[in-house]
Amino acid sequence: MMTLPCSPVFSLCVLWDMLVALALMLTPVIGYAAEWDIDQLMHGLAQTRSDHASFTEKKYIAMLEEPVESSGELFYTAPDYLEQRTLKPKPESMILDHETLVFERGRQKHNLQLQDYPELAAYIDSIRGTLAGDRKALERSYQLNLEGTIEHWTLQLLPVDKKMQAVVKHIRIAGVGYTVRSIEITQTDGDSSLMLIERMAAP
Repeated sequence: MMTLPCSPVFSLCVLWDMLVALALMLTPVIGYAAEWDIDQLMHGLAQTRSDHASFTEKKYIAMLEEPVESSGELFYTAPDYLEQRTLKPKPESMILDHETLVFERGRQKHNLQLQDYPELAAYIDSIRGTLAGDRKALERSYQLNLEGTIEHWTLQLLPVDKKMQAVVKHIRIAGVGYTVRSIEITQTDGDSSLMLIERMAAP
């Protein structure tokens, strides 16, 4: 499984899936411009002020014969609120509200202040840049490569930070129009995950 720096309180490894998924959540379909490029995609993503989606995810781990499956719901409210509620196989939640991260699993609840973790804060800032459709913010953390057309596109993200490069090989986001349909993460150790996202009505 992916390895990230761990805090004295609890492992930060689980943050990756939550933040990437929320940052690249389904966005509404809006009018298309004739020219299709990264700027046009970013402009479309920036139109989302809030969203609600369901997700199903499979994680492929080398030491396990079968993929690990999970499902639940995702929530986003611009510009600073992100939430992942995992319902299966076990309930848990992770909420990012401004500069505080709250993780709950069973009776355990942990609070993390981002100011105490500058590397994590920098990563989250890049995620917030994606939600805002801020290409400059995104390119501070990733090299971007957009392929396909507005009818079916793939955006590949390659980490530029050496510490992230040691963990993540690439991220591929596939979508139609301004709707994200899947997120695939491939790690340098060969493990990977695939998340499928479907938009839901506002809760």
